[in-house]
Amino acid sequence: MENRLKPMDAEQLREYGHKMVDFIADYYKTIENFPVLSQVEPGYLRNLLPDSAPNQPDSFQHVLDDIQAKILPGVTHWQSPNYFAYYPSNSSVAGFVGEMLSAGLNIVGFSWITSPAATELEMIVLDWLAKMLKLPEDFLSAGQGGGVIQGTASEAVLVVLLAARDKVLRRVGKDALEKLVVYASDQMHSSLQKACQIAGIHPENCRLLKATSSTNYALSPEFLSETISQDLTIGLIPFFLCATVGTTSSTAVDPLLSLGKIAKSNGMWFHVDAAYAGSACVCPEFRHYMDGVEEADSFNMNAHKWFLTNFDCSALWVKDRSALVQALSTNPEYLKNKASQANMVVDYKDWQVPLGRRFRSLKLWMVLRLYGLENLQCYIRNHIKLAKHFENLIAQDPRFEVVTPRIFSLVCFRLLPVRNDESHGNKLNHQLLDAVNSTGSAFISHTVLSGKYILRFAVGAPLTEEKHVNAAWKVLQDKATSLLAESL
Repeated sequence: MENRLKPMDAEQLREYGHKMVDFIADYYKTIENFPVLSQVEPGYLRNLLPDSAPNQPDSFQHVLDDIQAKILPGVTHWQSPNYFAYYPSNSSVAGFVGEMLSAGLNIVGFSWITSPAATELEMIVLDWLAKMLKLPEDFLSAGQGGGVIQGTASEAVLVVLLAARDKVLRRVGKDALEKLVVYASDQMHSSLQKACQIAGIHPENCRLLKATSSTNYALSPEFLSETISQDLTIGLIPFFLCATVGTTSSTAVDPLLSLGKIAKSNGMWFHVDAAYAGSACVCPEFRHYMDGVEEADSFNMNAHKWFLTNFDCSALWVKDRSALVQALSTNPEYLKNKASQANMVVDYKDWQVPLGRRFRSLKLWMVLRLYGLENLQCYIRNHIKLAKHFENLIAQDPRFEVVTPRIFSLVCFRLLPVRNDESHGNKLNHQLLDAVNSTGSAFISHTVLSGKYILRFAVGAPLTEEKHVNAAWKVLQDKATSLLAESL
């Protein structure tokens, strides 16, 4: 019984913790041995695990053996250097140890008093990050605004939509909910539609305006103005505009300055979603893609995508924190305390949907301190250089085309159809995607732009080097050769 695992024990934690760190380090050492995209069938795990929990404790080694044999085959390896799908989800040494410390302290920091350091560190590191991004001073915590870490960009857009909704309803009366209209391009992430559903915005009042190849899939200010005018004419109330820096499908960049002016002249809340591409804007040569952010009421970037901070860590800044607090605060008796009652502190529970929150600022603080701005800039530049390299490889093979101009580290491309047959082209690229992913040696994903099935190659995993890009391109070329031979 001496070896029985106690609920918490410093020496047992040391022993198990060392073993787990060794297990994870070994995983990273051998990560390229796994198929990047998990090749299991749905329901595979049910047959491998018992149908109820054990009555008696199992050994830690036995559990690790099961992870190796049963869990890892069902994992898609987002940290693999051969992962080029969706957008990256970075893990790093600094991010990992910050996450570890957060798990170790295991505080629930919903108000200042529940762990003053958790609230104050979050305010400080988000001020640091805002300065790295050269955000306007209105977004810093010294004034009326400030930053908060949300779980994801979906949560960020939801809380600012709720703040904007309540702000406009205070002005026009709460019966006007059915008249409120939201605007974005049809390239905006689907999280906006989900936020509208949750906020009670009528689905027909969520205007996703068509963006075309003529603007490289950015939202047209003229089209926006026309649509707003039509809506005003029929008595609707435009109240929220969402622009994107680096859209999900193709990294399109909406023209923030002109969109922001339209929002301002119509009294609308202007939110900027830079979930993926915000990280690149710490480099001076890419900062111009954020020009016009001074017009925004809120700005969001995901440090957990391309900024070496383990998931989840989505940074949201607002110019007017009182709008968030008015929409989201509760003040039950059991949470009352001197500091909150005296209005001396920030209570982040009032800036988010849930009450509880993790000590997420630790890992961002570790990343910023242990890497420093210069190394983070080099990290981003290297991925963009590798994406340029991939773009050049495509340009040398006349069977392929780059579909939209590459801006950051995503390349949108496709295999050209035989005899310009577009429906065949879509099928061909779908087959190419499946053929590449089923090899397990690389993982890419797709989108549809202007009715065309497009392949997306997103460089951004921390371990990716030029040799991995070259190897993925070789697989693409080989599979394309086979498919084209079959289709003749």
